[in-house]
Amino acid sequence: MSDPLISARGLTRRHRAPAAGLFQPKRYTTALDDADLDVREGSAVGIIGESGSGKSTLVRLLLGLDSPTAGSVSFDGRAVEAAASARSLHWLRRQTGVVFQDPYASLDPRMSVGRIVAEPLWALGVDGDRRARVREVLTQVGLEPEMTERFPHEFSGGQRQRIALARAIVHRPRVLVGDEPLSALDVTVRAQILDLLRELRRTERLTLLLVSHDIGVVQNLCDEVVVMKDGRIVEEGPTEKVLLEPQVAYTRALLASIPVIGPGA
Repeated sequence: MSDPLISARGLTRRHRAPAAGLFQPKRYTTALDDADLDVREGSAVGIIGESGSGKSTLVRLLLGLDSPTAGSVSFDGRAVEAAASARSLHWLRRQTGVVFQDPYASLDPRMSVGRIVAEPLWALGVDGDRRARVREVLTQVGLEPEMTERFPHEFSGGQRQRIALARAIVHRPRVLVGDEPLSALDVTVRAQILDLLRELRRTERLTLLLVSHDIGVVQNLCDEVVVMKDGRIVEEGPTEKVLLEPQVAYTRALLASIPVIGPGA
């Protein structure tokens, strides 16, 4: 088996908590505790758990957006240095793209769609015909190339998430990260974006990291699943095995909490 594309060992993140009193000792809260994770190239990994379980903290550390208190991360065999400058992590930014939960909040309302999508090309120094690449990627996500002069407020929520996806893949990253990318969308639009993510993963040969509360989305899209609780990875493995035959009580409780509509409903 080939080496993992992303590898984390002993990853821990603690935050300073307010002291109980003026002369009381420092206190810390643990957002992530001794996490080990391997992500194979071309795989789709879903990270699930309750709010505050450490999902987003884990992803931020994997992307070099935050520094671990302890542990290490490597990308394609290269160390992601803790507390590294933006310039020294430029190579990692070229390899990754991120889609956030709220498509409207993640898009600058003062910028045209063309400028929003092209921004990574300028920031990362990607050569070539940038205007042509923007039009190409807009078509790829199901939008009209002529929409480049319009602004985010002129689009629906689903269209804005397509714009966010276009921006995330315009520089042709190897890894696409989705931090609850479907939770702000209605059911119909969510299904459309889910299909789009599946198609982009196939055509762009993307490795996918998906943080989600929606276990159905993870089951539909991901090959592997990681279950988190209180900052720790409590279970991981192939999606079908973990979700159909959970070995940990917390995973069983998480699956049992999914609402089910009965025949008489």
